[in-house]
Amino acid sequence: MVMTKATWVPVLALAAVLLVILTPAAEAVTCSPMQLSPCAAAITSSSPPSALCCAKLKEQKPCLCGYMRNPSLRRFVSSSNARKVSNRCKLPIPKC
Repeated sequence: MVMTKATWVPVLALAAVLLVILTPAAEAVTCSPMQLSPCAAAITSSSPPSALCCAKLKEQKPCLCGYMRNPSLRRFVSSSNARKVSNRCKLPIPKC
């Protein structure tokens, strides 16, 4: 069976549509320190982080260097308790 050029066009168009539909889009992270509010108790005390805290921390990972550079946030995200929370959540502290 020989396919002509006219037959290939719809096949390629269908393949392109399926590729767009089936390829997951990369979700952009909105950097907002308020997203880390579930971690406040763990960062400011010795209580263990919740599962929600760990999830939010992992979600905000691309933003952590920016938080560390911010003088208003640095003391929270660079504290020894913040390092403990990061370790308990199995999230390495980024090298900024």
